Amino acid sequence: MTTESKSVVTRMVERVLPRMPDFYGLMNDQCDLLVTAMEEFVEYMHSGDPAKGAHIADVLEKQGDVLKRRNMVVLGDAFATPMDREEIYRAIEGIDHVLNYAKTTVREMEAFEVAPDSYTLEMAVHLKEGADALQAGFRKISTAPTEAEADTQAVRKAERQIEKTYRRAIAELLKAEDHHAKLMSDGGGTGSDALRCMTKTMGRREVYRHISNGGDRLARAGQTLHDIIVKIA
Repeated sequence: MTTESKSVVTRMVERVLPRMPDFYGLMNDQCDLLVTAMEEFVEYMHSGDPAKGAHIADVLEKQGDVLKRRNMVVLGDAFATPMDREEIYRAIEGIDHVLNYAKTTVREMEAFEVAPDSYTLEMAVHLKEGADALQAGFRKISTAPTEAEADTQAVRKAERQIEKTYRRAIAELLKAEDHHAKLMSDGGGTGSDALRCMTKTMGRREVYRHISNGGDRLARAGQTLHDIIVKIA
């Protein structure tokens, strides 16, 4: 068979059976961006630099939206997929949700005028650890899916660490509230002081809760990775 005839046959086959998109690569792109965003999220919680927060919310999260839309279009147009379409859909959504929580945390901190503290930094570090594990796991599923199971466990561990930090943060916040209430009862402040303290406390509590919810989204993405491993391994 000549080169020309091979080319004709190849084109005919591709028209009937289009080439399968590289969904592994598409999801890896999302994971890579997520890790980049989490690196900056940690830096933001360390420095409080508004420019870092703006880059997460205005640039990286928008890049995430572009990747998500691209991947959804490819999924919708694909003739065949290497795994269940539902699992690919969940993976695309799940990775993007974690990145969205980084953005919305930054926006909440700006809105409530809450500065980063040791607890927000600690939770951000654990989110970054979970994102690293998610990235490692998705990179392995095309060649060594059983080895990726250890990465799903690392994602779960990161989520548990976030929850532990969240509980410590809330406990300390409640102690501070009790201390301020006692000062007020002893005549150590005014009504406006109490209102400002309550507002700041509520804002910080909301930020802690929001990062904790980001950990929940991370765990869901890790569960999707686990489900994919079970089905293709």
